[in-house]
Amino acid sequence: MSNIPESGRTRRVTIRLVVLQILVLSLLATLGGRLWYLQIRNGSEYIAKASSNHIREVIDPAVRGEILDADGRVLAGNQTKLVVSVSRTSLLQQKDHGRAALTRLAQVLGMAPKDVEDKVRLCDAKTPQPCWNGSPYQPIPVTDQATTQQAMQIMERDEDFPGVSAQPTALRQYPGPDGANAAQVLGYLSPVTDDEVSKTAKKTGRDKYLPSDQIGRAGLESVYDNDLRGTSGVTRLEVDNLGRVIGNAGGNPAQPGDNVVTSIDARVQKVTEDNLLQAMADARTQWDKDTEKNYVADSGAAVVMDVHTGRIVAMASAPSYDPNLWVGGISARDYANLTSQASNYPLLDRAIQGQSAPGSTFKVVSTSAAAQAGYPLDGHYPCPTSLTIGGREFKNFEGESFGDISLEKALEISCDTVFYGLAYNEWQKDGGIRPKNPNDWFFKTAHEFGLGARTGIDLPGEVTGRVPDRQWKQAFYDANKDAWCKQAAGGGTDFATQIARENCVDGNVMRAGDMVNYAIGQGDTLVTPVQMARIYSALANGGTLYRPSVAKAVVTPSGQLVRNIAPHADGKLPDDDKTLQYIDEATAGVITSGTAAWKFTGAGWPQDKIQLHAKTGTAEVYGKQTTSWLATYSKDYAVIMTISQGGTGSGGSGDAVRRIYQALYGVDDKGNIDAGKALLPSPQADLPKFNPDGTAILKTASYSIDLPPSVGTPSAPARTAGYADLVAVEPTRAGGVRSHGRSRA
Repeated sequence: MSNIPESGRTRRVTIRLVVLQILVLSLLATLGGRLWYLQIRNGSEYIAKASSNHIREVIDPAVRGEILDADGRVLAGNQTKLVVSVSRTSLLQQKDHGRAALTRLAQVLGMAPKDVEDKVRLCDAKTPQPCWNGSPYQPIPVTDQATTQQAMQIMERDEDFPGVSAQPTALRQYPGPDGANAAQVLGYLSPVTDDEVSKTAKKTGRDKYLPSDQIGRAGLESVYDNDLRGTSGVTRLEVDNLGRVIGNAGGNPAQPGDNVVTSIDARVQKVTEDNLLQAMADARTQWDKDTEKNYVADSGAAVVMDVHTGRIVAMASAPSYDPNLWVGGISARDYANLTSQASNYPLLDRAIQGQSAPGSTFKVVSTSAAAQAGYPLDGHYPCPTSLTIGGREFKNFEGESFGDISLEKALEISCDTVFYGLAYNEWQKDGGIRPKNPNDWFFKTAHEFGLGARTGIDLPGEVTGRVPDRQWKQAFYDANKDAWCKQAAGGGTDFATQIARENCVDGNVMRAGDMVNYAIGQGDTLVTPVQMARIYSALANGGTLYRPSVAKAVVTPSGQLVRNIAPHADGKLPDDDKTLQYIDEATAGVITSGTAAWKFTGAGWPQDKIQLHAKTGTAEVYGKQTTSWLATYSKDYAVIMTISQGGTGSGGSGDAVRRIYQALYGVDDKGNIDAGKALLPSPQADLPKFNPDGTAILKTASYSIDLPPSVGTPSAPARTAGYADLVAVEPTRAGGVRSHGRSRA
C-alpha cells in the first residue's frame, strides 16, 4: 500500500513551496518598501534631482577688479579680446577624440597642430607646460589673439569645430600706464584647479571657486584675490532629452570684483625701474680690478618707501618679465624662460626675496648696539689700517688710516676697523669662546631693528633674512657637522676644505672673526631690501618701525570705499632721541663729505634745501663680485638700492638713487628745484577721487624720463627679451661660514 498523499506532493516538496512563497512575499515587501521610500518619503528630493537632469548651468565669469596706483591709474586692468576656447568633453565624444577638429582649428588660427593639442591637454606631474591646470569640464582657452575673421570662420562652420567657441572675453591686461612694469608686485593669474574647486564646494560667494575662475598666483593678485575676483553669475537653462534649450530656469547675475587702491605711484615706479636698469647697465661698463673683468651686475632691487607710514611708493626687481605672458595661458617657451637659470629667475621679487649681506649699510645697527652697550657717542675710537684678531688680519678698505675718530666720522667715511674694535671688545666681555651669560648687544640690537624676521608686507613669499647669532650658529652646526667632517677627512688644501676642517671641530663656537665680520654687515648676515627700507624709514621718522604695505584701500567699481587699510606700527627702535639724532647727523655727513658725497653734493644735489641721509655698503661675496648697497632717506622717503655683482655702494647705485630723488622733488642736474616738475614732493595720503562711472580723477600728470637708448621703455614683448639678458645665479649667502671679507663703502 502506497504512503504518497492524494495530492501527489511529498512533505519535502511542500516545505520547498512554502519557502519559495516566503521569498516571493519578502521580495514584494522589499520592493513595496523601496517604492514607498522613493515616491512618498523622499519623493520631493528625487523629483528635484530628476528635474535637475534637464537643467544646464552656464557660468558667466565676473569681471575682475582693477589694481590702481595711489592716484587711481590702472596698474592691472581688463581688456576685451576674442578668445577661442575648446571643450574637452565635446572633443572626447568624437571618434578620433577631436584630433581632426583641432587640426582644422590650428589651420584657421595659423598655429601648429601640436601647439593646439598641447594647450588643451591636462596638466599632471609628468606633463610640462603648456597644459591646462584648470577644470577639465571648463572650456580651455587656446588663444586670445583671434581676429574677427577667424572667429567668423569657426562660428559659420560649427559642424567642423565641435566643442570650439569664439567669443569676446574680458582678460587681464598689464602693465599699467607710463610704462611701469611692477610685475613682481602685481603678480599674475591662472585657472583654478579641480582640487581647489572641491575644497570650496560648500562655501558661498567669493569664498567659493567655480571651474571658470582665474585666481591670483603671485603678488597683489594673490593676496587680495577675494576682493578682486568678484562672484561669477550662473544662468540655468532648461533642456530636453536631446540637449536642446527649451526655457530659462533663472539664475544669478555676475557681481564684478572690487578694486584695490595701492600706495604705488606709477610714475615713480617707472623712474625707479628705469634707473635700476640704467645702474646695472652702467655697472657692466666698469672694470673690477679684483676679478679683472667688468662687473656682471646680474640682478638688483630698489624700494621707495613713505617713511611716515611704511607704504611702498615704488618697488622694482630685476630681471623682470611681462605678466601678460600668463594671460590666456602661458606658452612652453615662455614658462621655461621664466623658470630657468639662464634668465636668472625673473619671477623672484628680489625686493622681498633677495637676500644678501648688507655690507656697511648695517653699521647704523652696530652704532646703535655700541650706544646700548655703553660706548659714549662723544668718544673717539681708533681707525687704523688693520686689526689682527685671532691670528688674522682684518683690513680697512684700501688700507686707510684715520687715527682716533668719533662714531659719527666712522659712519661718514665707513671705517671698518672702528667697528672691528667695538665688536671684538664686546666679544671679549661676553666671555670669548667660553661665554657666560653674554649680553650679545650686537645680536640683540639687530633683532630689535626687525632683522631676522619677516616685515609682514602684504606680498606673498617674503623671506626672513638672517641674524647669525648663537642660536642660529648652533642650529647650523647641527645641520652641517657631518658634511663638514666628511669634507675635512678628504684632506684637501683649498679654502673651502680649510673652513670645513675648522667647522668640523668647533663650528658652533662664536669666534672673534665671526663677531667682527658681523659688525660690518659681512659673514653670515643676510637682509632683504625691504628690511633695510623699513630700518632707514624708522631712522627718518623718529624710531617707529612700520609694517611695509602696498595696498591702501579696497573700493567698489564705482569708487565707493569698502575698507581702508591703515598703516600699522609694529614697534620702536631701541635708540633714544639722542642716538637717533646722532645717527641722523652722521648719515647726512655721508652725503656732504663722506662716501656718497661724489654722487650727491659733488654732483650738484641741493643739500641745504632738501637734506638727504645715506649709508653706502659694498658687501663681499665668496666666489662673486661685490654687491652694491645704498640706503638713503629724506624727510619723506627712504630709497634703497642694491645690485648683485654691481661694484661699490656709491659707485654702483649712487647715480640711480640721486636721479630718483631728483624726479621726486623736481631737482635738475645743476641743483635747481622746479616744483612744477616734482613727481611727488610728499607722499599722497588721500585716496583718489572717482567719477560716477568709476574712473579716477587724476591729480597728477603723466611723466617721462630721458634715459640712454640702451635702456628706455620697450614694448611689452621686447621688455621680456630686454630683461632676459640679466643672467646669473640666484643670490646666495654671503661670505660662507668663515668669511672674513672687508665691507667697503
